[in-house]
This record gives sequence, C-alpha cells and structure tokens, in this order.
Amino acid sequence: MSVPAPKGLILVGGLGTQLRPLTLSKPKALIEFGNKPLLLHFIEALVRAGVNEVVLAINYRAEIMRGFLDEYQDRFGIQITCMQEDEPLGTAGPIALAHERGLLGDSEPFFVINCDVACDFNLRSLYTLHKAHGKLGTIMVTRVDQPAKYGKSVVQAHTTGLIERFVEHGRTFAGAARVPARPLLAPRDLINAGVYIFSPSLVERLRVVRAVSMEREVLPQLASEQQLYSMALEGYWMNVKQPRDFLQGHALYLQYLSRVAADQLTGAACSQLHGGTEVQGSVLVDKSAQIGANCLIGPDVSVGPGCVVEEGVRLARCILLRNVRVAAHSTVLDSILGWESSVGCWTRIEGVTVLGEDVHVGGEIFINGGLVLPHKRIKESISEPQIIL
Repeated sequence: MSVPAPKGLILVGGLGTQLRPLTLSKPKALIEFGNKPLLLHFIEALVRAGVNEVVLAINYRAEIMRGFLDEYQDRFGIQITCMQEDEPLGTAGPIALAHERGLLGDSEPFFVINCDVACDFNLRSLYTLHKAHGKLGTIMVTRVDQPAKYGKSVVQAHTTGLIERFVEHGRTFAGAARVPARPLLAPRDLINAGVYIFSPSLVERLRVVRAVSMEREVLPQLASEQQLYSMALEGYWMNVKQPRDFLQGHALYLQYLSRVAADQLTGAACSQLHGGTEVQGSVLVDKSAQIGANCLIGPDVSVGPGCVVEEGVRLARCILLRNVRVAAHSTVLDSILGWESSVGCWTRIEGVTVLGEDVHVGGEIFINGGLVLPHKRIKESISEPQIIL
C-alpha cells in the first residue's frame, strides 16, 4: 500500500509593492530569478521532496497566475491549484482556507513556503525530521547578521532543535518563558526562514478562515506548548522583497549554482560570446540571448531570453529580463532591467536602479538608483535615487 505524499502550500501573496515597478507588470512570484520565475524554484523544491499536489494562495492578479499553471502542471506531472483569497489572510490564514476547500488532506504533513524567500531548499530533510519527532510543526531557521532588518523574531532553540521561544529582535519574549530543561543555542542571529512543515492536526487550531499571522500567533503558541522544532538551513538564504535584496539573493543563487550545477552557468568558451568578451564569476545567459564582442560580463549576472548585449558593454551584479537590449559601450551595475526595455549607447546605470517593463533609456545617460515605471522614455540623467512616474 502506497504512503500518501505530502502536499505543498505556497504563500504567493499580494501586491508586492516593495518590488515595484516590476510588480506593476507581473505578480512577484512570476518575476524571473536566475532566468526562471521565482515560483518555479519553490515548485521544483516541492517536487524533489515528493509532493504531487501544490496549492497557490493568491490575492493579486490570479488570472495571470492561472496561465502559468497549465504549463508547469504538464511539465512536472503534478496538480497545481490556484486558491484565490477574497481578502488578505496573512501568513497562516491560507492554511484554514485550503483546509476548508479540501486541498490539504488529513493524513500527511504539508509544507508551507513563503514566496518572499530564496534559499537552498532541503525539504526532504525537513520532512524526515518532522516525521521523526512527531510534533505539530517544524520550521527552517537561518542565521543572519541583522534580524531586525527582516522584521523577524530571533528563534531560541534547544540543541535538539526543539524551539523554546521567540525573541523579538533580542528584546521582547514570545512563547513560553520557563526555565529550559536543555541547553539552548545562542539566539543572536537565528531567525525563521519562512519554510515550514506541519502535521494535519494543526488545522484544528485554525478552524475560522480569517487573517492570521504565522510569526506572531501560530508559531509562538506552538513553541509555548513544546510542539515546534527547527532545522538549521545549511545553504544560502535571502528575503527578496526589495530590489537590493532581490539582487543579493540572485547573486547567492548563482554562486550556489557554481558549486552544485556549474554546467548551467555560462563559461568563457560559450559559443554565444564573441571575440574579446570575458566572463567573470557566476553568469547565466539564456541560449537565445546574444552577447557582442569585447564585453565584460559578471560577476552575478543573469541575461534573459531574447536579450541583446552589444559590443563593449560592462555588466555586473545585475539582471536583464526578457528581450532587453543594451547598446554598445554601456555599463549596467547593481540593477534590474525590466522586460522589453532598452539602454542607449554609452549609458551608465547603477545604484540599484530598476527599469519597469518597456522602458527606453537614451544614449549617454547616467541613472543612479532610479525606479522607473513601465512604458517610460528617459532622455535626461537621473543622478540621485528617485521614482520616475
């Protein structure tokens, strides 16, 4: 008799306001990260863990998401259900809605993944640990330098992984405050990574469909009852809500590929590269992109499908989305160029600039930290960070 497979719930979320202007054209989950939609990274991780039914909790532009589903259901041979929230339900409310609609089942644990993170997923190990300890929940935790930056509570856990309590940025305690029976790990920088697995009985605590916070309500309560374990994430992790962090997470992802799947990256011998072009560090160029002569590409660069990079261009720590054109002798550093955009000759773009869809920047222009809304033409330099409406 076959064992039921775990299911997966992905919290796709809402407006993605912090990633504008990109999210004015696409939901955050469909923005390309390493030349494939962010959402696809989560689905692939779930499939590797044996999941064959995935639920997407959505409250923004569901019609675009449904077009995405058909392609990837067929590719992976899984069922993907788009679950529309009539109103935002927070980070735990979608569990109650999915249960109410019969999408989670009642026999096997289910994964929950926050769509704001990029990380080196190891969901099989998370599943194995969860089954072994038999508690209601297990969360991935990761170490960061500044927990307050991510709006996260610090996790204080026993060396066994059992979570004792959450500490709000090292000051206010959440969960139980009892004297620990086992030695605790130092809580200085260990935070919730936004990846969870729960036993089916968790839904008994979420019977009413309403907005519920995973971080402020569900997890501290489970910790206070000694029903929550943690598993330390060994690889990279980044919250990718904002452009700067999206770029940093993208760099970490490409560096991860260089260690585990270097054949997916673009090397100096790639046939797409013309004479005199040099590749530095981790670079990912789609097979349909064209790279001119005497360019310097990298480190930490993705060049998407249909892109054209003319001769003498310098690219570093940047993302070029589908059908971007960068004209000769221009420089793009620490920036994201949106779909169908173009950059004229001898132009310099830097400082976490983000061009929305179909933005066209003239020649001999300098842009520093500009957030440019879709369908604009930029004819003058932008020397200070600002939003171009």
